Amino acid sequence: MTDHFHRLGLPRRFALDADELERVYLARSRAIHPDYHVAGSAADLSASLELSAAVNEAYNTLRDPFARAEHLLALEGGPTASEHKQIPQAFLAEMLDAREQIEATRGVPGELEKLEREFKTRFDGILTEVGKLFDSLGALPPDDPQRANLLLLIRGLLNAAKYVRGLLRDLHAD
Repeated sequence: MTDHFHRLGLPRRFALDADELERVYLARSRAIHPDYHVAGSAADLSASLELSAAVNEAYNTLRDPFARAEHLLALEGGPTASEHKQIPQAFLAEMLDAREQIEATRGVPGELEKLEREFKTRFDGILTEVGKLFDSLGALPPDDPQRANLLLLIRGLLNAAKYVRGLLRDLHAD
């Protein structure tokens, strides 16, 4: 699996400084940009195009906290969403209620915006918890049996975050 952290020369951790990420991306992007290899051989231009696409992919993944968490979980050997689909029943019931709220507030001035703020706060809170779990994971030795439990907890939170992200998307669907 491609390690986007390594590709950009960044430490493999959930908490990243957005300004540093952008600085590193821009520096790498300039160094390999295809415009600087137009006069070179076809092989150099082709390699530059591939590297440029790879750096763009790495940047796009790491700048989105949700995608970054998914990528980091995969690098750590955690389960995918299809391998571990479990979400607490209480959370699912809450999400059904939230969907009903969305439908009930369509056309009511200010209500969708209020729900959007609530869902964004919930999403951000989940990702904050994910970050704390990644910090705990990073403090454990690679062979610690507790790692598997933390990876499952992270996956569960990311599954929940995906639901909340879907609610945010559905707020503006017609």
